[in-house]
Amino acid sequence: MKKPHRTAVLDPAARRSKRAYNALSASSVGLELGVAVIVSLLFGMWLDGKLGTTPWLMLAFLVIGLVAGFRNVLRAVARAEKAGAAEDREDAQNGPPGARRG
Repeated sequence: MKKPHRTAVLDPAARRSKRAYNALSASSVGLELGVAVIVSLLFGMWLDGKLGTTPWLMLAFLVIGLVAGFRNVLRAVARAEKAGAAEDREDAQNGPPGARRG
């Protein structure tokens, strides 16, 4: 026999900290995009200086950085949507945060 699926009941403080963590994760998206572009751009410029291929490797790595950055953005959006859906399910099962049980 299978046991029924149980979900943990989170207290309001735990829910708030979980939401804060999700918000901070979502707010780092712009930073991830910028870092991916800058690191790849600098690497391309460094390679151009070593190999004398100015500006071709810089441009190639700029495109690679943009693709990697937007991939990170899409992954972060998917994570945020998944976290939001999980919060909605918890709220539906346990009531909204701060709701009285009794």
